[in-house]
Amino acid sequence: MKLYLCGGGSGKQIKNALLHFSRNIDKTKPILYIPLAMESEKYDGCYNWFKEEIKNIKVANFEMVRSGLELSNCVLSNYSALFIGGGNTYKLLSELKEYFNYEKIINYLNDGGIVFGGSAGAIIFGKSIDTCLFDDGNIVDLKDKKGFNMLNDYSILCHLNKKNFKRNSNYLKENLKKEKIIYLPEEDVILINDNKVSIIGKKNYVIFKNGKYTYHNFANFKKDIINE
Repeated sequence: MKLYLCGGGSGKQIKNALLHFSRNIDKTKPILYIPLAMESEKYDGCYNWFKEEIKNIKVANFEMVRSGLELSNCVLSNYSALFIGGGNTYKLLSELKEYFNYEKIINYLNDGGIVFGGSAGAIIFGKSIDTCLFDDGNIVDLKDKKGFNMLNDYSILCHLNKKNFKRNSNYLKENLKKEKIIYLPEEDVILINDNKVSIIGKKNYVIFKNGKYTYHNFANFKKDIINE
């Protein structure tokens, strides 16, 4: 299993993570691009964006799904990796929890699969997606908001910068006091490689616990997240 959890950046912002991803995939197989966090009318634009994005890693072969039903009909082992894009996290998780896609992705990872999740596509792999309620809004009235919980009971929030932090910190402190949360800048990508965890990127991130927050250096990531 290799799971890349991106803080929301693209292109040059996460160049090293994309190169690492590229070195680990089987380029004889296509990537499966999953843009289901976005509104359906934007899927054509998503297709064109991803086509340009993967030029940076010299991958040309990919397929894209446009619904949870279409995803359920895919044999995931036929793909070199899944790339789950950003948008509304509640819409994304709702689509994945239909037609047993959630279970399919878990099985794919457990069988040695590779997944790259950006923004909403990263947040779903935390314990809960309610970290992004203030930003995204639960537009689909999703009831089961539990994520894949792949990061030691941490929930995830993305797009950390001064403006977003000011807007989100009070919400996180007041409404999610019991949650452990890692708030990632766009330039950082968490890599879960089987039972090992590391970070690709050098920006500071923020950890929320017990209604308080602290800034952390990338060099201490493994200690912060695993060896608490």
